[in-house]
Amino acid sequence: MLSAQILKFIIVGLINTLVGYSLYALFIYCGLSYAYALAIATILGVLFNFQTIGKLVFGSNNNALLIKFIVVYIIVFGTNLLLINCMLRVGLSAYSSGAVALIPSAAISFVLNKYFVFNR
Repeated sequence: MLSAQILKFIIVGLINTLVGYSLYALFIYCGLSYAYALAIATILGVLFNFQTIGKLVFGSNNNALLIKFIVVYIIVFGTNLLLINCMLRVGLSAYSSGAVALIPSAAISFVLNKYFVFNR
């Protein structure tokens, strides 16, 4: 069960990540700082991601869980921001830093969503 759920999370996450990272890169390209680009991309992705992750990965239609989901996204956003900042300090570009930060952020997101938001 867990491995099937992880596979669904990865597939849905790839779609969500493609949208979110594309927005992040677009905002960087338009001249926004990485922090603003990340914040706006995260805000725009939250509702879409809540529906796709909730329904397709965890089988939940419970919209009352949105507040918990937002809390998870705040934690993931903060972690992502910290990781990007650290990588910028060692010389990676904002684009590369954002891409590298996706992996640990996705792992944190899965664990928090599974055990905090969509736990049954």
